[in-house]
Amino acid sequence: MPRRTPKIEISSEDRPTLLRWANSRTLSKQIVDRAKMILYSETGKAVKEIASELNTYPNKIIHWREQYVQYGLKGLQDNPRSGRPAKYDAAFRNSVLKLVSKPPPKGLASWDGPTLAAELNMPVDAVWKVLRTEGINLQRQRSWCISTDKDFAPKAADIVGLYLNPPLNAVVVCVDEKPSMQALERKTGFIKTDNGKVVRAYQSTYKRHGTLNLFGALAVSTGKVKGKITETKKREDFLAFMDELVADYQKDQEIHVILDNYSTHKKNEEWLTKNKNVHFHFTPTSASWLNQIEIWFSIFSRKALRGASFTSPDDLRQQIENFIERYNPESKPFKWRKREVKGAQLKDNIGNLII
Repeated sequence: MPRRTPKIEISSEDRPTLLRWANSRTLSKQIVDRAKMILYSETGKAVKEIASELNTYPNKIIHWREQYVQYGLKGLQDNPRSGRPAKYDAAFRNSVLKLVSKPPPKGLASWDGPTLAAELNMPVDAVWKVLRTEGINLQRQRSWCISTDKDFAPKAADIVGLYLNPPLNAVVVCVDEKPSMQALERKTGFIKTDNGKVVRAYQSTYKRHGTLNLFGALAVSTGKVKGKITETKKREDFLAFMDELVADYQKDQEIHVILDNYSTHKKNEEWLTKNKNVHFHFTPTSASWLNQIEIWFSIFSRKALRGASFTSPDDLRQQIENFIERYNPESKPFKWRKREVKGAQLKDNIGNLII
């Protein structure tokens, strides 16, 4: 007679888990089979019959049944294995991170994988694995700018306060200039690369047709932009643009103008005396990013200038005017949400990883 597996009792607490394991499509096959072994054993099926259904050996059925009886659900799990000892341990990781934080060898601007490996006398694959694990990319670059203005806090608070809570019935306008935009003429189009992808392309050689400057003013409450195109960017040009800007508002309406510290924006007391309703607010030094017109200039450059070709300054002028005309009907105010930079983020991030 075929040997029958003695019936075992499955507790009410274990049954839902065993059923879930037995029907799982994500757990390992070993766990699924072991759960089925226990469930089948409860019915008293023959050992050979269970082994045939699960395509395994009868001794395995007996072994895992005994494990469950003695240890419960924990007995169906594999014991931790020591495995092969790590060839490159935490000390190697720290040595890589420590070396990356130091200046590169003489004659090099930055570290790369092969140079690190040669310096450590280690395989380059091991070095790259550490860099990937820590999320370190030696080729990608980011820039930062830290203002050293002693009055940074009150100046920044003044400007952000105008954004978030402007004075009643007052207008807040961000003003700046985008200088020396070149009217470059070159062939552009699309090409197919070796890997089959189609990308935007432009000819490396070009013709210069002169430059233009753009004075821009962004109304914070609406996001609409007023522009004035000039061939120079002298103080006279700036004040002429301000005259046109002020003329768009009532003479008794308060106008708060946010500016950076460019020389033409300063020492305009005579003009301000004639326009007593206008108040200039200067960003802290090295903090022109507080001026929202810079956001618009970035959008303008990306959508209207990058990759374009102009046969003359007039062609460039028309492009600028067309973009402003297209932008304003759908303009919206920017949401002011600058990420806070913690003190630790200004330090050497590589060094901070070393324990």
